[in-house]
Formats: sequence, structure tokens, C-alpha cells
Amino acid sequence: MRPFRWLTIAILALLLAACSGGAPRDTVVVIPPGASIAKAGEILEKAGVASASAFRNRARFLGSDKPIKPGEYEVKKGMGAGDILALLQSGKTVQRFVMIPEGMPSIMVWERLMAEPRLTGEVAVPAEGSVLPDTYAFTTGESRAAVLKRMQAAMDKAFAELWAKRTPRTAAKDRGEAITLASIVEKETGVPAERRTVAGVYTNRLAVGMKLQADPTIIYPITRGKPLGRRILRSEIQAVNGYNTYAMVGLPKGPIANPGKASIAAVLDPEPNDYLFFVAKGDGGHIFARTLSEHNANVQKWYEIRRERGEM
Repeated sequence: MRPFRWLTIAILALLLAACSGGAPRDTVVVIPPGASIAKAGEILEKAGVASASAFRNRARFLGSDKPIKPGEYEVKKGMGAGDILALLQSGKTVQRFVMIPEGMPSIMVWERLMAEPRLTGEVAVPAEGSVLPDTYAFTTGESRAAVLKRMQAAMDKAFAELWAKRTPRTAAKDRGEAITLASIVEKETGVPAERRTVAGVYTNRLAVGMKLQADPTIIYPITRGKPLGRRILRSEIQAVNGYNTYAMVGLPKGPIANPGKASIAAVLDPEPNDYLFFVAKGDGGHIFARTLSEHNANVQKWYEIRRERGEM
């Protein structure tokens, strides 16, 4: 038999070995940054989804020249070495998610990032109001710093777009004031349709020099924005600390949470109402009033209803 035929047979044998069989089950594998074909093969073999030699031979003789990409991949049952190679070259990684709800304070954003075991590295507590609440995708092994950077870049982008659409009614002179007021609106109402109304109330109070008297601003310096878990004490209502809007006129010295886009939009285009007061109904919504006497009547009414419900 001629030598070249031996070579042909040997190559064919290698190709058959590379293409034979398939993953016995669905398996997730993580390919680290900078991994070579050989290293990826070792990872696949250790996971029990492909022979390291079959994977290397498939890449060497039949694979494209594309590099493999780092990340977390789901290898499906029955996928052969060629399929797995194409998957690693595609960059179609498994997406994990971390969700930041509207109004979450930065200390809790930090806790959520640090509690995610699939992320790596350390981060400091981000500046209050610098993170845009949303759901963010990440891959296993990604750094917490990278995920946080995306969250803050999203806030930068969203704010720039909303600021460009602001109306003359807004009380905010700059980003700091807008985010601060939006964070108060975010914490004050759980009803999306009320955001512009509440923003209108606070805009009116700022315009006439009234105290904002927002309960969440009392709580923030005590818990850094976490739930207080009890009634506010009279001494806390009277405390002077730069945040308590019961003890000062104007905005607090900074945000008390990370507001969502809707609350930012609300303070940049507040409802043109003439309300100065509102009282909670106990269901997340509020009753609004123009005068103190009207407000006191609303307070009395809703206190009676809450007593009947056994809430007080």
C-alpha cells in the first residue's frame, strides 16, 4: 500500500473519531478567558460531554478559523465535537440575570451583587442614585465591577435622554437635584399613575418654600434606605442630618434610592396641578388636597377607614 494511502486512512480515522458520538446529557461548561482549544477540550472531557482528543481533532481538521470565546455554555445532549466547537465559537453563552427593582437603595444593590456566587471580584457600594433599576444579564465568572459599570452606564444614558426632554415646570436645576427628587417620588408612591402627581406636589412645595416632609427622607440616614421595620420616632422626625425634609426646607443633600426612568421623567415633567398635600390611603395610593383644611379632612377620613379595617 502506498504511503499516501496510509496517510489518507489515518486522517479519515481521526476525522471519524472526531465526529463520532455525542454529549450524553445536557451540561453547562465554563470556558475561561484565554482558553486554548486544548484547554477547552480538557474542560469538555472533564465535564463528560466530549473527548478532548476528538474535540482537538475536529477543530484541527474540520473546524473554522474562528477563535473560541470565553463564557458559560449549555452543551445539549447529542451534540458532537463539531457542534460544540461551533457553539464555543458563536459566543452564545448562557445568560444569568440580576434584577434591580425601582427604588432599591445602593446598599441593597451592593448586597445583591455580592450575594451572586457566579460573579467574581469585589466592588464598593455605588453612589446613591447612580444605578438604573432594570434586569441585567451576566455570564458566570464575570466580574461584579463589569456588571455594576453596565448598571451605571445605563443610568447615564437614560438620564441624558430624559434630561433632554425636560419641561420648564421641573424644579430640578441639574442631574443631582433631578435624581434626588426622583428618588423621593419613587419611595413615596407605589402607584405608577401617581408619579407625575406626586412630583407636581413636591414641585409646588419647593416653589413656595414649604418643607417637603417626605417620610422616606427620615428613614434613609437611619437604615441607608432599607426598610425601617417600625414606626418613625418623634426624635427621628426632629433630627437634623441633611436628609430629613421634616427638619429642613428644600431637597436633601443627595438621593435616598436609585429611581427608575418613570420617576425621573415625572420630576422632569411634573403634573401641572395645584396640590400641596397628600395622605396615604393604605393601598399604595394617595388622596391629594390643595388646602390644609381639605388635607386635614382627608386625613381624618382615611384614619377612620383604616381604624375600621383594623389597620390602626
